[in-house]
Amino acid sequence: MKYTFSNRLKIGSYIAMALGLIMLAAGFMSTPSSVEEAKAMVAASHADGHGGHGEADTHGAAHGEGEHAAAGHDAAHDEHVYHQLKNRPWSALYVAAFFFFMIALGVLAFYAVQHAAQAGWSPLLFRIMEGITAYLVPGGIIVFVILVLSVLHFNHLFTWMDAEVVEHDALLQGKKGYLNPTFFLVRAAIFLGGWIAYRQISRRLSLAHDKAEDNSNFKKNFRWSAGFLVFYLVSESMMSWDWIMSLDPHWFSTLFGWYVFASMFVSGITVIAMVTIYLKSKGYLEEVNNSHIHDLAKFMFGISIFWTYLWFSQFMLIWYANIPEEVTYFVTRIEHYKLPFFGMLALNFIFPLLVLMNSDYKRVNWFVIMTGIIILFGHYMDVFNMVMPATVGENWHLGIPEIGGILFFGGLFIFIVFNALTKEELTPKRNPFLEESRQFHY
Repeated sequence: MKYTFSNRLKIGSYIAMALGLIMLAAGFMSTPSSVEEAKAMVAASHADGHGGHGEADTHGAAHGEGEHAAAGHDAAHDEHVYHQLKNRPWSALYVAAFFFFMIALGVLAFYAVQHAAQAGWSPLLFRIMEGITAYLVPGGIIVFVILVLSVLHFNHLFTWMDAEVVEHDALLQGKKGYLNPTFFLVRAAIFLGGWIAYRQISRRLSLAHDKAEDNSNFKKNFRWSAGFLVFYLVSESMMSWDWIMSLDPHWFSTLFGWYVFASMFVSGITVIAMVTIYLKSKGYLEEVNNSHIHDLAKFMFGISIFWTYLWFSQFMLIWYANIPEEVTYFVTRIEHYKLPFFGMLALNFIFPLLVLMNSDYKRVNWFVIMTGIIILFGHYMDVFNMVMPATVGENWHLGIPEIGGILFFGGLFIFIVFNALTKEELTPKRNPFLEESRQFHY
């Protein structure tokens, strides 16, 4: 059966995108136009009592650059705060753009694992995964455009892109061979090209297999998937260094690539479960049963624990070693991002642990949807915590530009995914493991 994109859902995605654009535009328009205006905005915020994320003068600590956090409001500090306030709508845009893109990328990795492992339980869900990964193209283009605009100095998200900053920073000078704008964009193009190419090739082979008389396309898809996973493991780690970790160019963590992978993997699996349950509620995917939902919920539970293991391993070693260049990353977040930092831990670990440990709850559709929404918000906050301290310092809020970014990219994601699902039948026809997937019960 082919899926029909309901007008209500389509109109809802349009409205979300329109509202999101308006709110993002309002965020950009509300930024200061001069250093003096930035000083006035900070002073007014402190006077009102809701700018109290601290004295907005330790952004240098987030970058490991103590010289920018000099006491008093000297000229260098005032200009730094000005750049922070100018960064805020860009940061909100970037966080939302990356978050929804990483969901699609996480689904692509899960999809490739299913093909490479020749899993018998999941073929009934392949079209759902293919529909979600359709977002890779528009989502990837948007992220790449933001990166290009950063290189062209439309914003100050990546401090190492400023030649003047590098000139006065010995550590960044030592990283110029890797952290330079041209090589940065070349790597981004290679990553995106590889991910999108695999998605298109695998999708084409999957559809061609439905009409074929032998299993040659299935075998090709297996080989492409196995090869892609090697490329993915390398490229995803490098992407996390480039697009996220280099926002704090003095800081590094050898676990960071795995940490970002765990976040995108669990977010992607969560969206697969939510889309599947939604389609079943509309009368589609009749052959998908509670055992399939149960398995997806088990992955949601298991990868949430894996994410926590990586988070704690990264945090504990850095905090215990107490090396200034490394521990500053967490000091900044604990001192000035208490609510999003510790709230994210509760949403991503404590909540999934408590509610998904019970096997019976994993089969209750509304319960999985509720848990999925909270997990997704928790991992949005995870990306927020990775980006905001480095780009806006203590001048952070969850306000108009942040909500606008979620609405716009959420609406775009829903439109692209559900429109892609209308293109083909929701159930594959000739997958060798299709009957096993139909009979999947336990």
